[in-house]
Amino acid sequence: MKTSKQEYKGLCEGASPRSKLVKDCLWAFFVGGAICLAGECIRRMWLMSGKTLSDAAAMTSVTLVAASAFATAMGWYQKLASKAGAGTLVPITGFANAVVSPAIEFKTEGLVTGTAARMFLIAGPVLVYGLSASVVWGIVYAFLRPWL
Repeated sequence: MKTSKQEYKGLCEGASPRSKLVKDCLWAFFVGGAICLAGECIRRMWLMSGKTLSDAAAMTSVTLVAASAFATAMGWYQKLASKAGAGTLVPITGFANAVVSPAIEFKTEGLVTGTAARMFLIAGPVLVYGLSASVVWGIVYAFLRPWL
């Protein structure tokens, strides 16, 4: 049986759940903001402990990665991500989650062939294309710099 485009569209719309776009966007906004706020609070705590500005920034990054890795290992990050969606993709915590998740998932295959080999399964393409893009933009900037 052949269906027209309109019939197919109607079938898809009938079978698809309704999107809660506003609610999902608000969840993502507030959870992402809460992660950033936590990062700022952590940075200020490191500053109050006597660290320099650059050391406090580095220690904040390390703290956020460690907290995200721990939350992923405990299964909390996935529960939060199922509610908050893109709000948990705040770069540093989302990246830590993307590295730790496959490492945990494939640990039964062994330390080398499981955990180590599959750890960058999700984060690997991000690194490859992120580094490639930074090289390309660095070259573009080098050529454009005399006119900027």
